[in-house]
Amino acid sequence: MKEDYTYSITPRDRLLDLRLKDIWSYRDLLTLFVHRDFVAVYKQTILGPLWFFIQPILTTAVYTIVFGNFAKIPTDGLPPVLFYLAGITSWNYFASCFSKTSNSFVANAGIFGKVYFPRVVVPLSVTISNLITFGIQLLLFLTFMVVYAIRGAAIHPNIHLLLFPVLVVMMGVMGLGFGMLVSAMTTKYRDLQFLVNFGIQLLMYATPIIYPISAIPEKYHWIIIANPMSSIVETFRYAFLGVGGFSWSGLAYSFGFTVAVFLLGLVIFNRTEKNFMDTV
Repeated sequence: MKEDYTYSITPRDRLLDLRLKDIWSYRDLLTLFVHRDFVAVYKQTILGPLWFFIQPILTTAVYTIVFGNFAKIPTDGLPPVLFYLAGITSWNYFASCFSKTSNSFVANAGIFGKVYFPRVVVPLSVTISNLITFGIQLLLFLTFMVVYAIRGAAIHPNIHLLLFPVLVVMMGVMGLGFGMLVSAMTTKYRDLQFLVNFGIQLLMYATPIIYPISAIPEKYHWIIIANPMSSIVETFRYAFLGVGGFSWSGLAYSFGFTVAVFLLGLVIFNRTEKNFMDTV
């Protein structure tokens, strides 16, 4: 006799069988994972949540001393603290999403091997929890903006601030896409995990975080522009501070790249979850 089941779990046979509706069905689990990821970061530490502020402040201080005072790299007329903090705030969100989602399969193999739920919930929860951290660091950046504005710094926030939600989504989705792509490949090739942090550092130096694009010789501009994060960081800095470059074509390129890498990462991630327990 044919048996009726309340719920049937079957492998994804079609390439584009993404089952995005499953994520909504497991939204309560997603919320729990977000809470876990956010709380567990600095649990049992002395300073606790203060690390959300300490890390960007110390990084900005080091960049100001090394690249601003010693290397004398120009900052397009902006106070070095604001210039570097703007780049660090936007870059940290992308880098955190990328690095923390890149080992989703390996780090959560114990959970994945015991109970079923859409595996993509795990990297998605990391991206959302990092969004909370980004909000805290953005508040720090805005505080420094107000302080420098009171002191008479040439800061000109403009209409491009309306693009801010789009920039945040692009940074998170791009980091999520890269992370899922690497996580899927890491199940077989563990070496990739060792290369992620190193690769993120190299990519940062190819992004206008510590220097403006105007400081790069024109013949090398194409290298910086080819980096999809460059237009996002430049637009972020231009929208809040009114200094730097803004290009609709550059932003469109970054948007298209974000969509492509996210879909590719999601497809490969979902295809890998069928048999990753045999290789992890």
